[in-house]
Amino acid sequence: MANKREITHGDILPPETYAAERKARRLQMVEVKRHRRIEVGPVCTFYFENYETMWHQIHEMLFIEKGGEEQIEDELRAYNPLIPKGSELVATVMFEIDDPVRRKSLLSRLGGVEETAFLAFAGQRVVGTPESDVDRTSTEGKASSVQFIHFTLTPEQIAAFRAAGTQVVIGFDHPGYGHMSVMPEVAREALAQDFD
Repeated sequence: MANKREITHGDILPPETYAAERKARRLQMVEVKRHRRIEVGPVCTFYFENYETMWHQIHEMLFIEKGGEEQIEDELRAYNPLIPKGSELVATVMFEIDDPVRRKSLLSRLGGVEETAFLAFAGQRVVGTPESDVDRTSTEGKASSVQFIHFTLTPEQIAAFRAAGTQVVIGFDHPGYGHMSVMPEVAREALAQDFD
């Protein structure tokens, strides 16, 4: 079965239905997300999105904010771009630092970090493209703690990524955050399913 690429109004559950199913659906989502989360360096995590994660996110926003019909359209506009479209992986990238002083200090040195994310595998290097909805580095050079990054692969790169045992390195080439991690095989297997 082909992956779904867009959430429509018809995919949204009535609020009372989601409320009744919320606990079970949240437990299911923990399992879905478990192999789609990769830590890179001491304070950054890549959360790779798909139809299921975005469907869940929209329903959580509707459950919490209770904005009705008007909110549904806003959430669809916000989250549909983060569903992979067949030849890409899409990640929500979060710099997670609890201490506000330390967070501000680090982020002020990470301007443009969203332009330096990469995947490296099988002799290939894929540089990420930040979501273009808003500028995620301020004019003062401070990076946002949340970034949305697309990694677009060619058919040949997709085939290499999908090959069992392919070692995939994910990281940044930023002078202020030059960290990388080897993607666990279970994560590579999960993400390989995002491609057509």
